[in-house]
Amino acid sequence: MSIVEAATDEAKQRGVNVNAVHLRLGALSGVVKDALLFSYEVACQDTPLAGSRLIIEEVPVTVFCRHCKQNRVLASMQSFTCSDCGTPAGEVVQGKELEVFALEVEE
Repeated sequence: MSIVEAATDEAKQRGVNVNAVHLRLGALSGVVKDALLFSYEVACQDTPLAGSRLIIEEVPVTVFCRHCKQNRVLASMQSFTCSDCGTPAGEVVQGKELEVFALEVEE
């Protein structure tokens, strides 16, 4: 609902119609992509966003390896270790996102 509300507010403010909402969804966001797609469709009913699409960019989990001094994408969600050297990684750099980053609009 908050995605629909935010996009609706932005569309009203700019005086445009929204054709698509682009969202970044991190693997650690706690949100299931298919459930979000279904919920979006239901939440858009009877709103100015009815008929719009939700386009999801999936963001992998990236950690900072203290040993390599580099950001590394996790090879497996079961093992929070550097995919290069195997050092346990404690700092998640990305992968928790749930953010609208763009709207496709029609004036």
